[in-house]
Amino acid sequence: MQFNLKTAQAYASDDILEEWIHAYLTTGEWANPDFSDGLKLQKRWWVGPVEVSLEILTRCCGPEPEMAYRMNPVDWDRRVTKIADNLVDVTQLPPLIIEYQASTLRIADGNHRHEAIRRKGWSRCWVLIWYDDHKTWQASPYHA
Repeated sequence: MQFNLKTAQAYASDDILEEWIHAYLTTGEWANPDFSDGLKLQKRWWVGPVEVSLEILTRCCGPEPEMAYRMNPVDWDRRVTKIADNLVDVTQLPPLIIEYQASTLRIADGNHRHEAIRRKGWSRCWVLIWYDDHKTWQASPYHA
């Protein structure tokens, strides 16, 4: 399976988005099985894919000192450049996986993609947003 906007939208329209998320996180070039396992520890409520401005997303990974998951600047730049160099259309990427925390949209998966999109000069991207409780999910401005 290809993991991009089109396949995420298809799974979402069939109301099986979480299936797509775990397949994406456990197979292929973007795999992060530990993250998939963590998501499975409790019930999650999902919204997406939705298109948002890059500016409203908060990265947690990168070379900056304030990042929770700090990377060597050379390794960060190498990976971001590789993604950006091969990027023609933002819809060819898997949507970023975002955690909704007290009105903040924190990038849990896709920090490198976020930076590559920004470097391309694009201002928007596609995301999947998760909520830890039903009440917050229902009240979210992204919930349809």
